[in-house]
Amino acid sequence: MIIDGKKVAIQLRNQIKTQLAQFSDIQITLATVLVGEDPASKLYVGMKHREAHAAGIHSKHVSLQKDIDQQSLEAEIEKLASDDNVNGILVQLPLPKHINKDRVLAKIPAEKDVDGLTEVNMGRLIQGQNQLVPCTPLGVMRLIEAYNIPTCGKTAVVVGRSSLVGLPQMLLLSARGADATVTLAHSRSENLVEICQRADILVSAVGSAGMITAAHVKPGAMVFDVGVTRTADGILGDVDFTSVEKIAGGVTPMPAGTGPMTVACLLENTVKAASLQGILPI
Repeated sequence: MIIDGKKVAIQLRNQIKTQLAQFSDIQITLATVLVGEDPASKLYVGMKHREAHAAGIHSKHVSLQKDIDQQSLEAEIEKLASDDNVNGILVQLPLPKHINKDRVLAKIPAEKDVDGLTEVNMGRLIQGQNQLVPCTPLGVMRLIEAYNIPTCGKTAVVVGRSSLVGLPQMLLLSARGADATVTLAHSRSENLVEICQRADILVSAVGSAGMITAAHVKPGAMVFDVGVTRTADGILGDVDFTSVEKIAGGVTPMPAGTGPMTVACLLENTVKAASLQGILPI
């Protein structure tokens, strides 16, 4: 089975559009901040704006020079934070090396943090409140729901320990309601093949092209490829799709797998943020 993230993302976007159409007199706005001219980042930001408009969400973009200093960048975030017309703020990562990412994210109010990366929202996730959750792991959970993949009592393995994907993915899979038994592994884990072979649900978010092969996969397991590696041949995932699809019960392709779901869940979080701010009565 191919787990079609593109199809599910379109369904989620259309649901959001229908939901917002009930409140035609209310404008929801997503603001993005891009530092520098990285082509991939510009592409991703552009995609987010197109999808937002398609869902009935307005958008605003702030483009800043790569050499902007820490204080000036934080001041730009503070402007958006104090703007009542902005409901969600997304700072496109990665930031230039001279910028302290954590200090920048700390300037985003928790109720406008549509990436779910602030300390407050990460803390809420640990406590099981799940208000604004990082978009990529949320997208994996939405795919699990869409394909009716059982999680309760199942063994899940998450490969990758980043705060952007791996850690929140572990928390979401083990949370009450999902109730999976989760192992968090990473590229330096000993016996990684054996660890992965236990998984009914395998999520890889390392960014190492083709590292997950058929040898890692338990027959019938559901495999979610989150890792991205840019090569001369295009974007590659962590999962060696050709070998894994022969043994897995289901697998996300790369692209058109978890990537579209990340953007769709950004839209979901923007609507949720507006609700938390009292803008939407939902």
